[in-house]
Amino acid sequence: MTLPSTHDVALAAERRTAARLLLAHPLVAADGPHADLFPRIRRHADWLGKRFQQVLGYRLLVDSSFARLFKAGLGTGARHRLERSTGTPFTPHTYACLALALSVLVTAPEQMLLSHLVADIRAAAADAGIQLSETGRAAGKRTLVAALRQLVEWGVLIETEGQVAAIAQEAGGEALITVDRELARVVVAGPLAQSRDGADLVRQAADPGFSGPRTYVRRMLVETPVVHLDELTDAERDWLRTRQRREAQAFSELLGLEMEIRAEGVALVDPEEELTDLHLPGTGTVAQAALLLVERLVERLRPQEPGHPATGGTLVIGVTVPDRLINEVLAELVAEYGQRSNWQRGYLEDLPALREAVLDLLLRMRLMARAGRLRAEGEGLPEGYVEEAPEGRTVTDVHGARPGGNSDGWVLLAAAARYATLVTIRPATKASQSADVQEELPL
Repeated sequence: MTLPSTHDVALAAERRTAARLLLAHPLVAADGPHADLFPRIRRHADWLGKRFQQVLGYRLLVDSSFARLFKAGLGTGARHRLERSTGTPFTPHTYACLALALSVLVTAPEQMLLSHLVADIRAAAADAGIQLSETGRAAGKRTLVAALRQLVEWGVLIETEGQVAAIAQEAGGEALITVDRELARVVVAGPLAQSRDGADLVRQAADPGFSGPRTYVRRMLVETPVVHLDELTDAERDWLRTRQRREAQAFSELLGLEMEIRAEGVALVDPEEELTDLHLPGTGTVAQAALLLVERLVERLRPQEPGHPATGGTLVIGVTVPDRLINEVLAELVAEYGQRSNWQRGYLEDLPALREAVLDLLLRMRLMARAGRLRAEGEGLPEGYVEEAPEGRTVTDVHGARPGGNSDGWVLLAAAARYATLVTIRPATKASQSADVQEELPL
C-alpha cells in the first residue's frame, strides 16, 4: 500500500478546511470575516463544487468576490433559524422584512440613503399587501432593523456612514449605505419561481430529487445534531444501514467529521467543535439549565432494559416526559443553582419563560421532541417520494420505539443519554482487568 505524499496530505487538508468553512458559512465574501480563507475556496472551486453536488446535492457558485453554497432545506421540522443579536429568533414578520428588503436591493443603486431604502421597502410591502407595523411603531422599526442588520452581517449592505439602527431612533436618523447587488441576488436559495406559496417552497427545497434517500440521509447527518432511526423512512434506514461505515470514511475525508453509530441512530461529531450553531454544554442560563434538566430526566426516565430488535430486544428511541415533571425539575434547579450560579434574574422570576427557552434548545438539539407522527410513518414526505425499502430487504423495526399521540406532549430522546452521568464499568476479562472503561448507557 502506497502512503500518501506530503503534497497529497496538505491538499486534502486545504480542501477540507474550505469545505468546512462553506458548510458553516454558506455565503463567504472575499472581503468579509473569512477573507483569509476565501482564496482556498477559489483555488479548489471545481473540486468543491463536484463533491458538494455528489455528496449532498448542494450547488456551489464561486465568483471573484464571493462564494455561495446553495443548501437545500430539510422540511418544516428542521428548526434552523435566524436570530437577532439578543438571541431572539426571527419572527415571520422579521422574515417578511428580510424578503422585502432583498426584493428591493437586487435593483437598488450602489449607494443610497437609509430613508430611501425604508421607503422602497414599505412600497414593496404595500404592493404585496403586507402590513409592516407590528404591535406598535417602535416594535415595527426594531423588526426592520433586525432584518437589515442580518443583511449587513452577510455583506449585502455596508454601513458607509452611520448605521441601519438609525431607523429606530426617535427623531428618525439617517445613514448612507452601500449595496452589493450580486450578493443580494444569491441570498435566496429556494426555487421561488416554481413555488405556489411559502409551504410549497419549503417542501420543494427539501426534496432530494432523483437521488432520494441517499441525499436526504446525508443532509440530515450533516445539518442536524443527531439522526434517530424513526426520523427516516424504510428506504432511508436501509440505505444508511448498508453504507454507514463507508459514509463514515467519506465524511471524515471531506469534512473531518466522525460518525457515532448507535442502536437508536447516528450522529456526525465534529472534534473541532466548529460546525455547529448550537452548543451543549454551553454558557449562560438556558444552556446550563438545559444540561441539568436532561441529566435528571434521563436519571428518572431511563428504560430498564432497552435493546435492539436484531438481538431480540426492544428498541427504545424515546420515552414520554410527564409535563408536570419538567416543571418540578426546573423548579428544583432554580432553587438549587439559580442564585449561586448567577442565572439571569428574568428567568429566575419567570419559570414559564425559562421552561420555553430550555425546551426550545433541547428541541433544536434533538434531545427532546414533541410527540406526533414521524417521517417513518410518512409524515412530511415530498409527493411521490420512495419510502419503502427494496423488496426482500429487512430494515430495523422502529414501530413503537417512541411515544406518539398528543402533539402537545414531550418525549425524551435516546441522544439525551450522552449528557447523563457516565457509569464506570470494570470489565471481567483478564486482559482488561487493570483498566476502567467508561460506557455511556443507552437511554
